[in-house]
Amino acid sequence: MTDHALRLLRQDRRLTDLAAFPFGFDLDRAAHGHVEEVRLASGGPLETVAGDDTGGTYFVCADGSVLYADSEGTAGIIGSSVDEALELVIGLPGWRDYTHLSPEDGEEKILACVAETEDEISEYYGIDEERAELRAALGFPERSPVELVGRLRAALLRTEPDFVLLNADEGCAYDRLGPDGPPLWETVLAAGRADLARLREGDRTAWREVAEDPVRRRITLRAAQFDRAEGDLELLRHLLRHLLRHETRSSMTDELRLAAVLVGLHGDTGDLPLLLEVRETDFDTACGLGGVPEPGASADELRRWARELDASVFGTDPSDEPVSTWTDLARDQGMTELARVTLIRELDGIVMDQSRLRRPGAPHTLATAPLSGLARDFEELGDLPQALRAQRLYAALQETAWDRASARRTLARLERKAGRLPQAVDSLAAVREALATPGDDSLRHWRRINLGCFIAEEHYRLTLALADAGRPEEARALLTAADAVLGELSDNAAKGVRELAERTAARVREVG
Repeated sequence: MTDHALRLLRQDRRLTDLAAFPFGFDLDRAAHGHVEEVRLASGGPLETVAGDDTGGTYFVCADGSVLYADSEGTAGIIGSSVDEALELVIGLPGWRDYTHLSPEDGEEKILACVAETEDEISEYYGIDEERAELRAALGFPERSPVELVGRLRAALLRTEPDFVLLNADEGCAYDRLGPDGPPLWETVLAAGRADLARLREGDRTAWREVAEDPVRRRITLRAAQFDRAEGDLELLRHLLRHLLRHETRSSMTDELRLAAVLVGLHGDTGDLPLLLEVRETDFDTACGLGGVPEPGASADELRRWARELDASVFGTDPSDEPVSTWTDLARDQGMTELARVTLIRELDGIVMDQSRLRRPGAPHTLATAPLSGLARDFEELGDLPQALRAQRLYAALQETAWDRASARRTLARLERKAGRLPQAVDSLAAVREALATPGDDSLRHWRRINLGCFIAEEHYRLTLALADAGRPEEARALLTAADAVLGELSDNAAKGVRELAERTAARVREVG
């Protein structure tokens, strides 16, 4: 659809007023913007075109889709164009009450819900004549409420992952308006399930292509994990052999161990030499596949080993898997925005409820590793604002001097990469404070190990960034601090930093 109707509204004051009242699409409110600064998680552009009297805002996205955001932190796509969104709000003035409805609910339920809402509206002002006038002027056909509800639901389901709205200052995501989409694992496994079906059919081209493609291997194995069949042993052996050939170079992977377990569950003792070969590739793999029965073991012993490892590490319910399993596989398949949105919502959940980090059996301590993992994931995605958000919280929750210094050093690095140089300077000042007054003995060896080297290196890199940014006084001050840190390092630890230190000093002299 085009935005022909929007142009007509802008040209005719009578139509503009009708759209604003009683249908809540007020072009004049566009000038006021939304109740807070917002942006799309994807980084795409937003144009404000209208608002309503509840504080809600209608935005147009790059592809023409209309995103509606209310004032309470909920947002969703309601049309593929402004004209389609206008047709919805005119045809269903109570549309916000219908976001839970689906065509599967049936015509009777939908019509009853619409009738109830419009009867309530009609108690205060008319809508029927106004709707007829607007439809005629804008060239909209008369569509049934059932059809419009179906269109609304289809639009809302397109919101994620490309149109997720964020608070621009805090970085948290708006809640989803309307129905949830399929779980992440379902989308991620779709290609693997298709490949698994081809392998089971005996498609030899698929056997070769899947085995040679590392991403397809991983996803097909995950599909086999949650859809197990007696006849899969030969294809599982095939995948395990290719994993042994290709993936043991990078040591133990989850998929390598999964393939070994799935093969072992079939209890064929003829597979023991293969499993033992996998186990002996390196130390990490030997640890990950510890307990593999030795040659001469029975089928029951092999199955028992596989079942125990399966129960402790894998299982048959995809919803039990850590979210990182699915975001990693989504990224591997190029589903970058899907991974990003899932990670943002995961971080939002922790920010809103830090009790999610409590250690099982030790409720007074927090396991903060998920936050540092999120920071790494966001950095790999190139989303530095979200990486900083995760790393800031991670740094704030550290208790030992070592952990505080290490976390703040990483925070400074991310702030430097994001161009937030004054904040990075403050973070490094906090690192030096932890070194000077640790409060515990966790940093007693920092001068002789890599942590000291990394801290000195970040001081010099930030000094270079300050010099390149035309901030010579700040660069000189930080260079002094960097030299002081370097001076405390052991000769061995300082060795790898001296060249950078000399280059930084020369650059500061140059800009000075």
